[in-house]
Amino acid sequence: MALHLALTISRDSDGSLTSQIQRSIKREIQQGTLHPGTRLPATRRLAKDLGVSRSVVVESYAQLAAEGYLEAARGAGTRVTGHLSRDAVVPALLDEGRVPTVRWDLRPGGHNAPGVPRGEWLTAYQRVLRSPRPLGTSYPPLAGEPELRVELARYLGRLRGVRATPSTMLVVGGFAQALALLCAELPATGRTELAVEDPCHPGQRRFVQDSGIRVVPVPVDDEGIDVDALAATSARAVLVTPAHQFPTGAVLSDRRRAALVQWARAVDGWVIEDDYDGGLWYDDERPRPLALQRLAPDRVIYAGTASKILGPGLRLGWLTAPEKLLHRLLRVRARHDLGTESFTQLALADLLRSGLFDRHLRRLSQKCAARRRLLGEAVSAQLPGAMVLGPAAGLHAHVRLPAHTDEAALVDGALRRGVLVRGGAAFGVVPRVEAPALVVGHAHLPLSGVAEALRELGAVLSAR
Repeated sequence: MALHLALTISRDSDGSLTSQIQRSIKREIQQGTLHPGTRLPATRRLAKDLGVSRSVVVESYAQLAAEGYLEAARGAGTRVTGHLSRDAVVPALLDEGRVPTVRWDLRPGGHNAPGVPRGEWLTAYQRVLRSPRPLGTSYPPLAGEPELRVELARYLGRLRGVRATPSTMLVVGGFAQALALLCAELPATGRTELAVEDPCHPGQRRFVQDSGIRVVPVPVDDEGIDVDALAATSARAVLVTPAHQFPTGAVLSDRRRAALVQWARAVDGWVIEDDYDGGLWYDDERPRPLALQRLAPDRVIYAGTASKILGPGLRLGWLTAPEKLLHRLLRVRARHDLGTESFTQLALADLLRSGLFDRHLRRLSQKCAARRRLLGEAVSAQLPGAMVLGPAAGLHAHVRLPAHTDEAALVDGALRRGVLVRGGAAFGVVPRVEAPALVVGHAHLPLSGVAEALRELGAVLSAR
C-alpha cells in the first residue's frame, strides 16, 4: 500500500538522517498525532518519499520498535504500538464516566440498541449507489435530501400521526444536533429557560445547561409531566417525552396533553417533543399513542431519531417545526455545518419507501416483547414486591422497588456480582428517596441474560 507520512528531514541538520526520522516519529506519537494502531509506510516507500537510502528508514523503524513505539508483524506492516487508552469514549449525551468490565450491562442508552439491520441497509445502499442520478457531486441540501423529507413526512404521518410536509422537515445528525439548534435559537426569542421532566436523561440535562440555557425541573407522575407545576414556573419552553417518558415509561394522559397545549398557547411557548424510541411499541393491552404534535403543529416541535430503531452510530435524526421557526433553525445550522451526509439519507429514504423499515420495526418489536415478558417474570420471581411499570415499549423498562429497598446498596451490590444497572436516583434532578427504582435496558440481551442478570439482583436483595 502506498501510504503517506507527513515527515520532513533536513540535510543541513547536525543530526543524522536516521535520528531525525526517529525523533520526528517519536514526537508525533507522544503528542497524539500518530494514533495507536496507525499503519506506517513501508520502508522502501518512505525512503523514496524522503529521498534517502532504505537502510536509513529500516534502522529508524528498528530502533523505534526496540523502544516500544512501533511494532511489526509479517504481512501486516509496521504500526504504532496499539496501547489503547482505557478511558471510555462515549457521546456527550450518554457520558457516565469510566465503565467497568461486567457480565451484564443493563444501562439504557446507545449500547442497549439491538444493532443495525445489515441486510436491509446493504440492500438500500446498493439501490442508492446503482441509481443513475449523480451522487455526491454537490453538498447536500441544508434541510436534508428531498427524497428523505418526503418519505419521513409520509411515514411519521402514517405511524405517529405527525402533521408535517416535506417543507417543514429538517434532517439532522441525531437528536443531539436538533437540541443544540433549538438551544441556540431559544435565547434569540427571549426564552432563556427550558423546563425538563424530572426525572429525565441526566446527560441531556447537562447538554442543555452547557448550551447556556437554565434548566427548570418539573415533576413527572403516572400521567406524565405535571402541567400545573410547569405553569407555576417562568419557563416558556419545555422538553417532554410524552409517548414513553424517559425513564419512568409513563404515557402523557389525554388530560395532560390538552393542558400542555393550552399552556403553550397561553404563554406563547414551545413544546419540544422528543420521540426518542421512534414509536417502538409492543404492548398488546393498550394502543400506541400518537404524537403530541398533531394537537398543535404551530406550538409543538416534533423530533425523532434513528438511534433506537436502527442504531446510534448512524447519527441521523429529524424534526418538524413551523416554517418560520424552521427557517431560523436553518440559519443557525448554516453557521456550523453544511448538512447531513447524503448517502445515508437516501438509503433511509429507500428503507422507508420499500417497506423494509417497517419490516425491521416489526421484527424488533417481537424481539423486545419477548425480553420484556421475561423481564416481568424475572422481576416477580427474583425481586419480591417489585413491579415493572409503564407500557411494553422502547428498549428499557422502569422497575419500581419496594419502598424499604436501599437502592444505592442494591446497585453497588449488583456491580460486585458483575451486573451494571442504574438506579432511579441517577435520573432525578430532585432526589426522591421514597421511590427506589431500577432503570433496566433489555433490548440487547439474550433471553438467558435477562433471567441471569435478575437472579444476580435477587441474590443481592435477599442477602440484605
